Amino acid sequence: MLGLIARPFGFLLSFFYDILGSYAFAIIALSALVRIAMYPLYKKQVLSMAGMVNIQPRMREIQRKYANDRETMNMKLQELYKEEGYNPAAGCLPMIIQMVVISGLFGLLRYPLTYLGNDTEMVFAVHHSFLWMEDLSQPDLWILPILSGVATFASFWMSSQNGMQQQAGNAMNIIMKYLFPIMIVWLARSYPAGLAIYWFISQFLQIFFNIRFNILRKEIREGKVDASGKKINKKK
Repeated sequence: MLGLIARPFGFLLSFFYDILGSYAFAIIALSALVRIAMYPLYKKQVLSMAGMVNIQPRMREIQRKYANDRETMNMKLQELYKEEGYNPAAGCLPMIIQMVVISGLFGLLRYPLTYLGNDTEMVFAVHHSFLWMEDLSQPDLWILPILSGVATFASFWMSSQNGMQQQAGNAMNIIMKYLFPIMIVWLARSYPAGLAIYWFISQFLQIFFNIRFNILRKEIREGKVDASGKKINKKK
């Protein structure tokens, strides 16, 4: 199953290597392409979560008012979702797709020779040096892991600033914001440097995505756009 996901990424990695002539730059290009391609999914997930936060008070009021009439309660909730442009399932599918894509990329970059087909040139390319790293198939023990951890922390910190993770509770927030970046540092010290490059580039780009997402959350809170991202016309 992992091979079905990783092999197409292997072809893309070989394609970028043929153009750029560098295994490291091929990884960077692939990481950027995948992250940018997934931007609409991240946006959909963020809008869904922000929309949920905004309509929760009205949801609780409906649940309280129709606690003894589930049929009416569900009907009123559906009317609320339609009015606010909110889809309860909108945040689930993007998350599933993201996990599938990430697992495929992790499989490819952790075991590149398994999924690169018969490209003999790539057999040697995975051992290329890059900057201070002598062999990208081997772990970088400090610099790249620390950069990956810092980028991960910055990404999660920016997400939590405007409530993206508020629903998870304080304990989960602490784990994701502080412990997860530490775990990334530890993992990056044991995985091939090529995989750490992917993670760093991915999280670095996510920081810029989060800047845009935070603007969207603010617009939702201010009633400028609904949970589907459409601008709200307040003119009567």
